[in-house]
Amino acid sequence: MAKLQQQHSNTAGWAPPSVQKRWLLTLLIMLSVSTLIAFFIKSAFDSCDPPHPHNFDVAASNKPAKVFSKSIKTAPSPLSFMKSQLVLLVSHELSLSGGPLLLMELAFLLRSVGTEVFWITIQKPSETDEVVYSLEQKMLVRGVQVLSAKGQEAIDTAFKADLVVLNTAVAGKWLDAVLKENVPRVLPKVLWWIHEMRGHYFKLDYVKHLPLVGGAMIDSHVTAEYWKNRTQERLRIKMPETYVVHLGNSKELMEVAEDSVAKRVLREHIRESLGVRDEDILFAIINSVSRGKGQDLFLRSFYESLQIIQVKKLKVPSMHAVIVGSDMSAQTKFETELRNYVMQKKIQDRVHFINKTLTVAPYLAAIDVLVQNSQARGECFGRITIEAMAFQLPVLGTAAGGTTEIVVNGTTGLLHSVGKEGVTPLAKNIVKLATHVERRLTMGKRGYERVREMFLEHHMAHRIASVLKEVLRKSKSHPNS
Repeated sequence: MAKLQQQHSNTAGWAPPSVQKRWLLTLLIMLSVSTLIAFFIKSAFDSCDPPHPHNFDVAASNKPAKVFSKSIKTAPSPLSFMKSQLVLLVSHELSLSGGPLLLMELAFLLRSVGTEVFWITIQKPSETDEVVYSLEQKMLVRGVQVLSAKGQEAIDTAFKADLVVLNTAVAGKWLDAVLKENVPRVLPKVLWWIHEMRGHYFKLDYVKHLPLVGGAMIDSHVTAEYWKNRTQERLRIKMPETYVVHLGNSKELMEVAEDSVAKRVLREHIRESLGVRDEDILFAIINSVSRGKGQDLFLRSFYESLQIIQVKKLKVPSMHAVIVGSDMSAQTKFETELRNYVMQKKIQDRVHFINKTLTVAPYLAAIDVLVQNSQARGECFGRITIEAMAFQLPVLGTAAGGTTEIVVNGTTGLLHSVGKEGVTPLAKNIVKLATHVERRLTMGKRGYERVREMFLEHHMAHRIASVLKEVLRKSKSHPNS
C-alpha cells in the first residue's frame, strides 16, 4: 500500500506532531484503498429526488437502457459465476483518483470469486513513481497480474480474455495503439466503463469504437443521458447498449464508519493535529484541488458565512474549513490562489489545507459536514458523497451531475447552484447547519440510512454482476468470438 500521507498545513505554516501512536497508525494502514476519494474522484446513486424512471433511455437508439439500481438481497457472492473466467482490465492511468481505484476494487471483487485478472495501465510516468509502484504491489499481492500496456503479451491476453474492461473514455486510445488491425476481434467482449462528464473527453479518436463494443457502463443517469446526447450530436455515433450502475461503499469503510470507538479515536487525533476543539464545526471538501472541484467558490462561501454570522450576531461554535487533497509540491497556480485568498481575508486560523492522502476515513470521522462543490456538470457520481453519508454526515452539494441522484435535498443534505450564483446559497446553507445542530444530525442519520438501503458494496456487486452476465452472453454468441 502506498505510504499514507497525513500532512496538515494552513497558510500560517502549522505542522502536525511528528510522532503518532503506533496503534493508531496500524488502524489507518488497515483501511482499504477503496476509502479514497476520487480525486476525482474520485472518488461518486440510486433513486434521486425526484427519482428517475426505470426505463431511463440512455442508448443512442430507441432502446431503453437497462438500469440496475435496486438492491437485490440474494446470494452473498453475486459474481461467483465469474470463477475461472479471464478478465483484462485496462486503465488510462494508475493514480490516487476515482477511476483507477474503482477499477482496482472491481479487480479485487473478481479475484475474491476466483477470476483470473490481468491489469494494464496505459499511461505511466517515465521515472519510477511511488504511488504507481505501491498500487501495483497491492494488486500483485491480491493475485492481479500486471502487464505492460504494449507488446505481444498484452495482445495475446486481450485475445484470450473472456471480458475486457476499458476504464474511462481515454482508455479507448489503447485499442488502435496496441491491437491495431485486431481491434474488431476484441470489440464484442469489451465493456466500456465511463466516468467522465467533461466535454474534452468527447473526441472521436478516443471513442470511435464505442458503438461496436459489448456494452457501456456508466455511474449515473445524468451522465448516461449526457453521453447519449453528446455522442449523437457532436460525434454522429451511437452509444452501445448502456447500463446505469450506481456504486457502493466498501466493507472496510463501512466497518470504520459503524465503529463508534474507531470514529472517536480518529476524530480526536485529526482534530488535535489540526488544533481545533471537539465542539468546533468543520466543513470539508475532500477532492483533488482543482478549479473544477470548486474549492475557490467554497472558500468564498465560507468567508461569506462568517460575515453573516458576525452581522446577525449569531452564537455558534468556531467554524473551520478543511480542504483535503492539497498538493503544494505541484505548485499549481490555482492552489496558490486559494492560499492567497485565505491570507487576504485573514482567515488562516480557520482554514486547513491537508495533503492528498490514500485514506480519507480519518477526515470523515473528524468533520461535521461534507461539501461537494464540483462545478460545471458536476460529478459523474462522486463516491466521496456516499462515503460521507456512511459517517452520518450531511452533504452540501451542487445541484448537478450524480450528486442529485445521491443527496435528497432537504433530507440528507442541501443543494445549491453551480458557479458564482451558488456562492451565497452555499454560505446560507453553511449557516443553517452551523446554527441547527439537530437538523445537521438528523440529515446525517438519514443519509446513513440511505447508504444502508442502496449504496453498499453488495448492492454494487449485484448491479455489476447483472451487466457482466449480459455482456459475456452476447460476446460468446458473437461471430468474431
